[in-house]
Amino acid sequence: MGDWTGSLPALTDADRRQVEAGLAEAGARIRAVLHIASTYHWESSPTEVPEWAAVASWPAEQRRSAALAMHLESSTSSTPTALNDVVRSLGDGDLPWTRSDLVWCLDVAGRGEEYDNGAHLELPAIIAARLAPAELVDLVPTLDALISELVHDYVIAVEPRRRAVLLIGQAIDRATGRRLPSRLLHNGDAFGPLVRAEMGTALDEPGVPELLTHCAALERPAAPATWQRRVDELLASTPGGVEVVRSVLEAFVAHGQSLHDDSDRLVRGLVWALSRQPDGWATDLLARVTATAAAAPRQASGFPHAQRTAVAAVQLLAARDGDAPVRTLARLAVTVRNKAVQSRVQAALARLGALRGWSLSEVLELAVDDHGLDSDGRLRTQVGAYEATIDVTGEKARLSFARDGDPLKGVPAQIREAYGHELRQLRDLVKRVGASLTAERQRLEGLLSEERTWPYADWSSRFLHHPITGAYARRLVWESSADGERWTAGLPQRDGEGWTIVGLDGRGVPGDRVRLWHPIRATTDVVLAWRTHVLAAGLTQPFKQAFREVYLLTPAEERTHSYSNRFAAHILRYRQANALMRVRGWQAGYLGTWDGGYDSEATKPFGGGAWRASFHHQLVTDEDPHRYDARYCSTDQVRFSRRDGAAWQPAPVVDVPAVVFSEAMRDVDLFVGVTSIATDPEWADRGDDRFHGYWHSTANAALSQSAEVRRDALARLLPRLTIAGRLNLTDRYLHVRGNIRDYRIHLGSGNIMMAPNDAYLCIVPGRDRTGRLHLPFDDDPMLSTILSKAIMLAADDTITDATVLRQLAR
Repeated sequence: MGDWTGSLPALTDADRRQVEAGLAEAGARIRAVLHIASTYHWESSPTEVPEWAAVASWPAEQRRSAALAMHLESSTSSTPTALNDVVRSLGDGDLPWTRSDLVWCLDVAGRGEEYDNGAHLELPAIIAARLAPAELVDLVPTLDALISELVHDYVIAVEPRRRAVLLIGQAIDRATGRRLPSRLLHNGDAFGPLVRAEMGTALDEPGVPELLTHCAALERPAAPATWQRRVDELLASTPGGVEVVRSVLEAFVAHGQSLHDDSDRLVRGLVWALSRQPDGWATDLLARVTATAAAAPRQASGFPHAQRTAVAAVQLLAARDGDAPVRTLARLAVTVRNKAVQSRVQAALARLGALRGWSLSEVLELAVDDHGLDSDGRLRTQVGAYEATIDVTGEKARLSFARDGDPLKGVPAQIREAYGHELRQLRDLVKRVGASLTAERQRLEGLLSEERTWPYADWSSRFLHHPITGAYARRLVWESSADGERWTAGLPQRDGEGWTIVGLDGRGVPGDRVRLWHPIRATTDVVLAWRTHVLAAGLTQPFKQAFREVYLLTPAEERTHSYSNRFAAHILRYRQANALMRVRGWQAGYLGTWDGGYDSEATKPFGGGAWRASFHHQLVTDEDPHRYDARYCSTDQVRFSRRDGAAWQPAPVVDVPAVVFSEAMRDVDLFVGVTSIATDPEWADRGDDRFHGYWHSTANAALSQSAEVRRDALARLLPRLTIAGRLNLTDRYLHVRGNIRDYRIHLGSGNIMMAPNDAYLCIVPGRDRTGRLHLPFDDDPMLSTILSKAIMLAADDTITDATVLRQLAR
C-alpha cells in the first residue's frame, strides 16, 4: 500500500486485544460455513447459498469478529472475488463498531497485499460510514490520503474501488463538514483540481453539492424519467445552478484531456442537465463537449477523453436543432476511432438525416464547417494595428500577420503582449480548420467507394466553392454527363465566378450531373492519359486517384464465392498494422495472449455505409515465453456483408459492387505492403529466424497491384531525374548503376540486392532525399523510399555511413 499508512495512529495494546478478542473462534466458525459453501464451486456468492442463512442469526459481537477475521483473510491471502460479498454481508447492519476497529482494519490493509478484487477495502469503508464524526476527526488525514491513492489506482476493480471511495468520502465529509462531497472532482485527474481552483466557493453554495451529486449518480447513458425530474427540480431550486453546469462543462472543454472514470460519470450527468436547456448557447456548448469527450490522445486514438460522456452526448446532440449538431457529428464520423462511440455517431447521423430528409452521406457533406473562411480558404481580421490572416494552403491552415500590407515573420511582440486572448482564439481557429481539413480528406476519399451523383449546381457549391472541401476537390478528377449513361472526365477550372469541368482536350465537359471519377470505370488508355496529364500539370492530388490501384475479382475469388484469400498468409508487424488499420478507418479488437485475443476481425463500412468489409487476422505467438505483447500477426480472409436495417448479412464476393470491392482490397493491400516483415530492411540478417523463408519469398515476389501502380509512376518519374542514365526499370526491380557496385531495388518491398553475388544491402530509410522532384501523390511512402535509395546508390562513392560502407566492402 501507499504512504497513507504513515499518518495512521497507533493502537494501544489494550485496544488491540479488545479488537482481536474472539477473532480466532469466529474465524474458524465462518470458515466452516465457507467450506460448506465451497461445494458450490464459487458459481455464486457464498452469501447466496442456503447455509449462509444461519449466519444472519449469529449474535452481533460474533458477526463483528467474523467480519474482522475475513478482513484479515482478504488482506493477507489471494482469495476469490466472492469474499467481497462475505465481508459486506458480515459487516453490514447494526454492529458495535468502534474507532479502534477502524484503525485496526486500516493497519491490516496497509501492511497486507493489494489484490485486484479490492476485498481489503470493504470493511474499513463500512466501519468508517458507521462511526460518529467525533470518532473520525483525527483519522481524516489518513482517510484523505487513502482516497487520493485509491482514485489513482487502476489495479483494483472499479466497483469495489468506487464503493470504498464513496463510503470513506462520506465519512470524511461528516467529520469535516465539507459540503462538496470528497468523491467529486477529486485528485484522480487534473480536471478535478482545476475546477475546484477555478470555481472556489461557488461549489459550496446552497444546492450546488446536491446538484453535482445527483449528476454523478447517473449510471446509464440514457437518464431515467425520475432522474430527469429530479435534476429539473435541483436546477430550479439552486440559485445559479444552470451557470454551475455551464461553468464546469466549459472547464472540461478548455481542459481537453482524458478524465478519470469518476469525473467522466459526473460530466455525463452534467451533459444531461445541460440538455434540459433549450437555448442556442446550450446546443453550442453541447456540441463542443461532445467533440472534446469523443476526442482521443494521438498515441491512443481508440480511447476517448471521456467515453461515457461521449456516448450520452452524441445521442443528446442529435436531438437538437440547428447546424452545430450536424457539423459536429459529421466530423466525428470520420475522426473517432473508438468502436462504441463510432457506432453511436453513425446511428445518430442516420436518424438525424432521416428527420431532415438526407442520406447519411449527404449529412456528412452538408455538415462541413467553413469556419468563416471565404471560398478561397482565407479569413482576414484586424487585431490592433495588424491584419491577421488565416489561410488554407495545400492541406494546412496557417496564421500570418501583416502591417500596412507588408507581411511579417512570426507573431509581433505587441500582439503577444496586448492581444493574448485574440491570439489564442486565432490559434484555436487554425487548429479547428486543420481538424476539418483532415476529416474532409478522409471523407472525400471514402466517396470513391460510392455510386453518388450530384446536380451540377450542388456539386459546385458543396465541393468547389467550399473553403475546406475545395482545398481537395479542385485537385480531383470528376465526370459529367447529360444523360446518366455517357460520362466524360475532367478537372475543375475556374470560369468567371463559377467553375467548369475541363477534359483532356482542354474543352469544357457538358452535362448537368457530376460524379467522382474512379479509374475502375475507365479504359486503360484513359487512365494512362490522366496519369500523364497529372504529372505534366504538376498536380499533387490529395490522395491517389489517377494513379489509384484497381482490384478486380479473380477466378479464384469467384470459386471461393464467400471470401477472398488474396492477401492471406502474410506476416505483419502487428502494432504498426493495427495503427494503420485505425488510421484508415477500420475497427478491430486488439490481439493478445488472453481469452478471445488470438483472433481479430477488422471491419470498415464502404459504399456510403451500405457495405462492410471484414479483414481477419490472427496472433502469431511469440517463441519467447516471457513476452506477452503482440509483435506479429498472420493475415487471413477478407469477407463482405450487406447492411440489412441495423444488422449485417454476409454477401458473396461476386455480389459486391466493383468500387466497394476494389477500395476494400486496396486497404488490405496497403496493410500488407506497408507492415509486412518483408519490407523490414533489417530482417534479412536474422539467420535461422522461423519467418526467414516468408521474408525471402515475399521480399522478391511478383508485384502486387499497389506495386504495379508504383512501377508505372516510376516509369514516368525516372526520366525527370538527373541520374536517369544510371537507372533501368524492369518488371520487378529498379536497377541502379553505382560507382562501386550495381544494385536492384524490389518495387514491392524496397529491398536492395547488390551485384555480382546478390548480397543483401540493409539501408534503413531516413529523411526524404527526392529533392524537388514532383510526386503526383503523397500517400505511398514506399515510392519515396525507393527514389531516395536510388538517388543515394547512384552516388555510392559519396556515402559516409559506416554501416553501409561495411556492407559495400564485403
